Amino acid sequence: MSGYRRATVPGGTYFFTVVTERRQPILNNADIRQALREAIVLVRETLPFRIDGWVLLPDHLHAMWTLPEGDADFSSRWQRIKRHVTHSCGATYARPDYLTPRRIAKQCGTLWQHRFWEHLIRDEQDFRRHLDYLHGNPLKHGLVERVADWPWSSFHRWVRQGVYPNDWGGDDLG
Repeated sequence: MSGYRRATVPGGTYFFTVVTERRQPILNNADIRQALREAIVLVRETLPFRIDGWVLLPDHLHAMWTLPEGDADFSSRWQRIKRHVTHSCGATYARPDYLTPRRIAKQCGTLWQHRFWEHLIRDEQDFRRHLDYLHGNPLKHGLVERVADWPWSSFHRWVRQGVYPNDWGGDDLG
């Protein structure tokens, strides 16, 4: 992946997928959720961003952020968030069998995959498509029968704002 270049548009809106190392199903645990909340608050104090959408699943999360005008540095934000969660909860979830020579050399924990996936949102239609995908993800993975039943999602905020009906979701989520 040495030739991979991330799309960076200052003030852009981005869709992210962040995954636990080896898909450990730990992200819905109370201590991890609390550490994520703390990390986001701490990071936003010095590197602000708006959370447009969020869903936390057992082994991965999807998020949509809009960065401030003139700022395209989402990587530093994710690095700090992941580091905070690792420092807060890493000992509880340490997996020595996951420590590869590369992880040891980089002083990485065993909670997160090294990288994350991002997509630059191009327009309003792309925004809505990714927001729908994010919110429909718990249903797609068979975690709930209705999108509204998943507690760790920005879906509920968008329902309160009148963007989604509470009974949104169904066969068209693929």
